[in-house]
Amino acid sequence: MSDTRKVLRVSGPDTEHFLQGLVTNDVALLKDGLVYAALLTPQGKYRADFFLVPDGEDILVDVAEGLYEGLAKALTMYKLRAKVTITETDITVARGPGPAPEGAYADPRDPRMGWRAYDGRPDESADWDALRVAACVPESGIELTPDTFILEAGFERLHGVDFRKGCYVGQEVTARMKHKVELRKGLVTVEVNGAAPVGSEITAGEKAAGVLYTQAEGRGIAHLRFDRAGDEMTAGDAVVRFAP
Repeated sequence: MSDTRKVLRVSGPDTEHFLQGLVTNDVALLKDGLVYAALLTPQGKYRADFFLVPDGEDILVDVAEGLYEGLAKALTMYKLRAKVTITETDITVARGPGPAPEGAYADPRDPRMGWRAYDGRPDESADWDALRVAACVPESGIELTPDTFILEAGFERLHGVDFRKGCYVGQEVTARMKHKVELRKGLVTVEVNGAAPVGSEITAGEKAAGVLYTQAEGRGIAHLRFDRAGDEMTAGDAVVRFAP
């Protein structure tokens, strides 16, 4: 999916309460900076991920361009009688590596993902795929798909889900996976020695063990079945191993 982002504005007296009942993370954490969260289906599967951004009494929603229309429609559908207004903005999103400069926000997912800003400043260049792979940060349309369960995608590690905040769409399934089921598959960083297109099947012996996604600098993000993964696996013409 393209790195292009769009920004929604949610405003009105019910803004915080409205979003709190929908998204996976605690909206009250906006007092400390950006909040990374997702909107799920009622069955607990991924629908969209985004950053919530404090902006006075309003909350901005920083989302991938390819998810923007669907997210805007979903929020409008859930609005019902809530006293909120959902509007498109022309706010641009900038990002850069390293500590957050003045007026910017640290990316809450992982310190290696740098900072984000909403004040019109330009992007700073970085090898974002390499940074994502090193931190095992999934991206919409690549590692994150409509079949994704967010705990398998590492959302707890990436500070994208709160288990104490109360109900939200898909909460029951997510909580059950957290408390009653040992995860049998998920995203991990692997070493990749050789060539394998994004989406290549990973095999261990003769058994399918997962899928290889984004790759950079000899590493990649893989979705693996842990019961089948081995010390040495293959994908395309590449040898795949767990990264140390």
